[in-house]
Amino acid sequence: MPRSRRPVRRVEEYAADPMPRDTWPATLAPVRQLLKQGLDLDTVTVLVGENGAGKSTLVEAIALAFGMGPEGGSTGSGHSTRPSESGLWEHLALHREPGAPKTGFFLRAETMHGFFTFLEQHPGRRPEPVFHERSHGESFLDFVIDRSEWPGLWVLDEPESALSFQGCLTLIGLLQAIVDDGLGQVLLSTHSPVLAAFPGATIHEVGEWGLRRSTWADLDLVRHQRAFLTAPQQYLRHLG
Repeated sequence: MPRSRRPVRRVEEYAADPMPRDTWPATLAPVRQLLKQGLDLDTVTVLVGENGAGKSTLVEAIALAFGMGPEGGSTGSGHSTRPSESGLWEHLALHREPGAPKTGFFLRAETMHGFFTFLEQHPGRRPEPVFHERSHGESFLDFVIDRSEWPGLWVLDEPESALSFQGCLTLIGLLQAIVDDGLGQVLLSTHSPVLAAFPGATIHEVGEWGLRRSTWADLDLVRHQRAFLTAPQQYLRHLG
């Protein structure tokens, strides 16, 4: 994987405005660890963890601190329907590499319908793909394809909820091409073992322990899904 100038080299707490540790989301172990120790971002960084562990909170805060819209969009986007984001982003300092792009995109699957409607209602100088005439997954991939030659930071929050197995592979291919061309940096949160296998990615497992580096094969996500596919009844018999 060729090295490109990273729009965000490191994330730290903003020393002039520390976040109270008794206030959510600083009560989450991964957030406390980031505030205390900081977090280095590589060209591709993947966060994996259970629901409620804090991975989406982290990527959302980094995207907002970079200047992206809370419900998705490019740098400077103000699209918002119902504010629900935490205030963590206001307490973060992002460290760039000299000469790195200042643009970026934030994609979160659960808000893409509203974001596509916003684009439809506020057309720019060039025509957009007709997102609403495509399936959820197709429109998601269309957006990445349409912006794939724009340099910057790509932040994606659980994109697998919009994508099939093949769609996840297609997304990896699109993002890999962006990285290989030296155009972008990727920060991705996911429950998908397919997306977690992004070639060359640095993986952090997020949980009650905080943040810990991991390899793909050692992820709880991978071990559990591999075991389920081998013997699904071992899991299903305990339900109900």
